[in-house]
Amino acid sequence: MKIKWLGVACFLITGNNGLKIIMDPYEIDPRGNIKHAPVTEYADIVTVSHEHGDHNHTADLKGNPVIVRGVGKHTVKGIEFLGIAAFHDNVSGAQRGPNNIFCFTLDGIRVCHCADLGHSLDEKTLSLIGHADVLIFPTGGPPQTIDLNEAVALWDKMKPGVVIPMHYRHPKLLFPKYGVEDLLVLRPDSVKTGKSEIELTAGKVPSGQIMILEPAL
Repeated sequence: MKIKWLGVACFLITGNNGLKIIMDPYEIDPRGNIKHAPVTEYADIVTVSHEHGDHNHTADLKGNPVIVRGVGKHTVKGIEFLGIAAFHDNVSGAQRGPNNIFCFTLDGIRVCHCADLGHSLDEKTLSLIGHADVLIFPTGGPPQTIDLNEAVALWDKMKPGVVIPMHYRHPKLLFPKYGVEDLLVLRPDSVKTGKSEIELTAGKVPSGQIMILEPAL
């Protein structure tokens, strides 16, 4: 499996058989806060965590992808996607609305994309997620997403294989509170890969490693 960070919270997951899954495609912000190039990649399946323009812009994608939305189980092309209810803030969605976490298994690797998660997770939600070989997690902080200290504490509790940070401040994404340097203060063992894509194999996924990617777009 290949995992490529395109930008913001958008990832391209490519299976060993060539199947392409795009998660949370963004649109360009006319206010200039998103300076990434548009997402125009080919996709077989697209997941949309919530209906904000930086997470649901499917219009520019190539192909004729199946769009996966909502809570519950969705089986597409033989893959079961589990949408888990969460919120975009820490007041039960009163400020920013709902946010769905999507988990699925491809090539024997369980991927969990937390999108714009705005709060810590209770035991029921953690049980639904189960063990994540790859946990894709926002680290930009409030008001858009969970505070960075809470995020790191949650990772220690969840014990995923690999954590891939996203939706944090950098020159192409200007509005989040925290950047990579803030994460490195809390977790200096984080690995800056210097690339936008990693390849993982079932049974050989590192344990407890934070892998910082560079946005491809």
